[in-house]
Amino acid sequence: MKNKKVTAPTLFFSQTLQYLKTYLPLQMGRSPETIRSYTDSLTSFRKFILNEKGISIAKFTFEQCTKELILEYLAYMRKQGESPATCNVRLSAIKTYINYAADNDVAIQSVALRISKVMTLKVPKREKKLMTVEALKILLAQPQNTKKGMRNKTIMILLYDSAIRLHELIDLNVNDINLERFTLHVASGKGNKERTVAITKITAEHLKNYLSVYHDGSNPERPLFYNVIKGTESRLSPKTIEAFIQKYADEARATCPDMPERVYPHLLRAERTTLLYRDGVDPILLAQILGHADIETTKIYAIPSTEQLREAMEKVPMPMDADEKPLWEGNEDEMARNCGLR
Repeated sequence: MKNKKVTAPTLFFSQTLQYLKTYLPLQMGRSPETIRSYTDSLTSFRKFILNEKGISIAKFTFEQCTKELILEYLAYMRKQGESPATCNVRLSAIKTYINYAADNDVAIQSVALRISKVMTLKVPKREKKLMTVEALKILLAQPQNTKKGMRNKTIMILLYDSAIRLHELIDLNVNDINLERFTLHVASGKGNKERTVAITKITAEHLKNYLSVYHDGSNPERPLFYNVIKGTESRLSPKTIEAFIQKYADEARATCPDMPERVYPHLLRAERTTLLYRDGVDPILLAQILGHADIETTKIYAIPSTEQLREAMEKVPMPMDADEKPLWEGNEDEMARNCGLR
């Protein structure tokens, strides 16, 4: 009688590299921002498995990914201060990845079934608190008159004036800025749609000063906003920008009680949009400015010119002062990188 062959359990993170680097971008056509979000979520889960459960990336299997473990992970994130919305994004990414793995391996389908029963957290509806114009002025006045202060102020001004998304700002290169025409070329919006965004002359002046300090003009494809750590240059991370904006808001609250408790990049986008809307800017122009999908199907061909966009945006003045080892061996961080994670 022949011995029955025993199949080794499949490692949970054994398919993340293929999933993130090939399946999502090439087969599903997902945007860089979506892939970044999935990477963040799977990385967060990996760190939970290692730090809280003491299981290496080289040993954690799909069979160990139980419904109870996922519920424990959700509870852990809430305890760490993550919002229900963020927890739901993480949960969705894990479910989607497991479904992908289950399509490749029938043995994982039972795992996908039990994880699919984990319910999303209830997200409380709350009114979004916008900033007053005075609070925005005080926020923009917080950066010190230093090289880094200039960079941070330019970022906040650009986020507000252009109303672009945070990841769109991070993905900008030097050659995406046209200071003669006062425009930005945004190529990383949702759905990989490209668009031209108008900026005001004041913002263009801040960008000009920033470029004179941070760029020598030798490489037009260099990231517009960057960090240099141990001699290595990289684009600024979302967390870096979120952190200094919140820091400035906390500092400003001492003299501005109206400053919201939580100030973040998207709030600047929302503030700009609200003021433009209240000032009577056509919703079609707003959709073009923001890179949104069409407001109404009948208006799909109503594409405004750059001059119309600039005219619309300059109706609201800027609130600022006028003046190689084997894959499954090695340290945890290295193995995570081999899986497309962090």
